[in-house]
Amino acid sequence: MKEIKKITCIGAGYVGGPTMSVIAQKNPNVVVTVVDLNRARIDAWNDTDLDKLPVYEPGLDAVVAEARGRNLFFSTDVEKAIDEADMIFISVNTPTKTYGKGKGQAADLKYIELCARQIAAVAKNDKIVVEKSTLPVRTAAALKSILDNTGNGVNFHILSNPEFLAEGTAITDLHNPDRVLIGGEDAEAIEALVKVYEAWVPRERILTTNLWSSELSKLVANAFLAQRVSSINAISELCEVTGANVDEVARAIGQDSRIGPKFLKASVGFGGSCFQKDILNLVYIARSYNLTAVADYWEQVIILNDHQKARFAENIIQTMYNTVNGKKIAFLGWAFKKDTNDTRESAAIYVADHLLEEEAHVVVYDPKVTAEQIYKDLDYLGTRSSEDNRRLVTVINDPYAALNGAHAVAVLTEWDEFKSYDWAKIKEDMKKPAFVFDGRKLLNREQLAGLGFEYYAIGE
Repeated sequence: MKEIKKITCIGAGYVGGPTMSVIAQKNPNVVVTVVDLNRARIDAWNDTDLDKLPVYEPGLDAVVAEARGRNLFFSTDVEKAIDEADMIFISVNTPTKTYGKGKGQAADLKYIELCARQIAAVAKNDKIVVEKSTLPVRTAAALKSILDNTGNGVNFHILSNPEFLAEGTAITDLHNPDRVLIGGEDAEAIEALVKVYEAWVPRERILTTNLWSSELSKLVANAFLAQRVSSINAISELCEVTGANVDEVARAIGQDSRIGPKFLKASVGFGGSCFQKDILNLVYIARSYNLTAVADYWEQVIILNDHQKARFAENIIQTMYNTVNGKKIAFLGWAFKKDTNDTRESAAIYVADHLLEEEAHVVVYDPKVTAEQIYKDLDYLGTRSSEDNRRLVTVINDPYAALNGAHAVAVLTEWDEFKSYDWAKIKEDMKKPAFVFDGRKLLNREQLAGLGFEYYAIGE
């Protein structure tokens, strides 16, 4: 079996950066190089100030501090890293297509193909190529086709190694994974990757499958989790009209060992880079095989999630006397969940967009998300001009300043710090009546009601 001495990862984002940092930490004898064409991102990974790492994950700074410069390197020299590597991880972005066939559902594989062509052009000796990006089933076949038809006599072994990280707990998930999944056709290549993970993961937690099972397992795992969120969110609306409490319902059904309590937290909706993209991918695959009922079933999870975001925004408008025009609405949180600076598909973007259509003035405070990112998220929707987004949205780095003079507060991310604020002082400084719309069921209803807030939470 080939011993892996040098690993290259193409893509220094939310998956590539943390995953390779932990692989380097746990395999001090393997040289790990993470490459990306984005020089600013690589410079941030190399910054001596670990607070400036481009990805915020609790514990990541300590891992990078331990391995960087020893056997973990970040570089923009993609070709050199490909040439020297025994094993190459592909961890580039695979967004949902915004054009052509499969628009809005299929994964856009242009970055994957560009990677494959670059590997094919540069490689002079045999390589193990590992899919780390979330990909539609049978992408490995396309990768293999590109790599095997270069005519330069190099052998490529394709493996699928999907990530199951939850942002905010990625380092814990990497250090102590439920399972590591490796799919492939070549036993030696599979064993080489098993050995890398065996440096810290017990062998019984490393599952090996064929390529297609591995690729599909990633989509299905996220689809099942997202389905639970949409299921409890559907019940949250029923609770509001019947007088039931969704937390009590979730606790009651979560006690059933067959169901379990995880992912039964009602909220303004799920976000992040995986759930929506992976379900849409599953829907697209099902439709491409004419499995209409299967596709419709999974698509409903997304439809319900979109409905929950729109419903939350509509409730703000209706409660505030059917107009938010010119009213200051303070958003606490913009990231799609706590303990990350990732905003992809965050519910906050869509709730804000809905309110901005009504000419509300939205003021945002998030402890980790930059103003530049917030404006980029809104501009990407293309609903209005970037000038209008900047006219209607203000980003403030001090939560008390953001809440000062607000007509309403909307809690969009479950950052723990929001619970510890001086809500009596906030109430004093807000317009009356002071509304709180808690999209994460984070705050204490009794405490806020006792202070005189008009408090609304999902599912109550």
